[in-house]
Amino acid sequence: MSATNNKPFLDEDFLLENEFAKTLYHEYAKSLPIIDYHNHLPPDQIATNKVFENTTQIWLAGDHYKWRAMRTLGVNEVYITGNGSDEEKFQKWGESVPFTVRNPLYHWTHLELKRYFGINDLLNGNNAKEIYEITSAKTNSPDFSSRALLEKMKVEVVCTTDDPTDSLEHHQAYNTNPGNFGLFPAFRPDKSFAVENPASYRHYLQKLEVVSKININSYDDLLEALKQRIDYFHQNGCRLSDHGLEQINYFSNAPFDLHILFKKVLSGLLLDKEEVAFFKFKTLLELCKMYHAKGWTQQFHLGAMRNNNSRMFKKIGPDTGFDSIGDYPQALGLSAFLNELDSTDQLSKTVLYNLNPGDNEVFATMCGNFNDGSIKGKVQFGSGWWFLDQKDGMEAQMNILSNMGLIATFVGMLTDSRSFLSFPRHEYFRRILCNLFGKDIQKGMLPQDEKWIGKIIQDICYHNAKDYFQFPNQS
Repeated sequence: MSATNNKPFLDEDFLLENEFAKTLYHEYAKSLPIIDYHNHLPPDQIATNKVFENTTQIWLAGDHYKWRAMRTLGVNEVYITGNGSDEEKFQKWGESVPFTVRNPLYHWTHLELKRYFGINDLLNGNNAKEIYEITSAKTNSPDFSSRALLEKMKVEVVCTTDDPTDSLEHHQAYNTNPGNFGLFPAFRPDKSFAVENPASYRHYLQKLEVVSKININSYDDLLEALKQRIDYFHQNGCRLSDHGLEQINYFSNAPFDLHILFKKVLSGLLLDKEEVAFFKFKTLLELCKMYHAKGWTQQFHLGAMRNNNSRMFKKIGPDTGFDSIGDYPQALGLSAFLNELDSTDQLSKTVLYNLNPGDNEVFATMCGNFNDGSIKGKVQFGSGWWFLDQKDGMEAQMNILSNMGLIATFVGMLTDSRSFLSFPRHEYFRRILCNLFGKDIQKGMLPQDEKWIGKIIQDICYHNAKDYFQFPNQS
């Protein structure tokens, strides 16, 4: 294959289309530390500075992006989440990679091989065994422990995602022997109002009773237990909450008595759809008031349609690659909910993540309704999330934010990942960001003011997040 002016794949100027973009990335963005304020990394593996036996365990385990692609290619589940050996699973992934061209997995895979292992070869079925052996020899060493991998990527802050019933013992253990980055919990209480399944909900309440030391016999008891856990999380460095919801419900009146609904659930009775929605709305509202009292930031991930494949859900459980974009109404409920909090000046700093690209403009303009001048970028249109954290999705999010808000206040990227090898996603984002600005400069749509545009780039990549979240002991 030959072409004029052809550009090598994944060279130092990958995704950078002109000299302005190259300067912005290499001189301003590239070397900044990373604040990864939302991910799903296991805190126990950070606390214990885990060394992984091989590359499959650190790279493929838990990565439903890769699993989904492999299933699409007809790879048997034995080699995805089944009992195939780690080497066999890596081999199947290697055979799959060439067919992921034009999917972000192709870029991420080779960025990760290059940045962590210095491997420039393109992974395929023929070299998978050799690459597995080379990379596994490295991962199974202290130089590639969980902490070493984070430090290699200049990670300054890691925020894990933690249920109210979590003991936070691993965060505490880490802080008795900390590495060169801050490790903080983030409060994810979705299970605390998941009343659609009374049996599992009552089991959850039992766990909440144990950790809070509060007997939960009423709705008021539930709120008191959650408040106790928020206090506990705050004492352990938590400054963010997070919710993964289809949509945010809103009720202008109270069609049901919460105390009666709670008693019904405790007795094992199923609530109807409207009762469930009302319970979730009121409990979320009360939680958000508690967040505001602590000065936390709240995050809402909205729009995912989860566990679509009931057969596979029964077989291997949630978060395994069977979720998709939903088409839930978002604007009315979200607006009314935020307004309810704002009307009493109890609206926390808020990050809204959208999964349906058709709602991007809704989310971007919604943020402006509740930016009140008290805090720079108080309500944020969060970065492209999940199915939208690829080049087109991130560009769309940033272009819409630029047009309908102020990208200069944007708190930037996060990994939202379960993998310690996922941090080149920040590099991917930074390159895309710099290229957007670089193209505008080349077209004469922005001035050739390198220092000012460079400052904006650095703010988006690092400084805005650092100032916005105010993590403890982060000077």
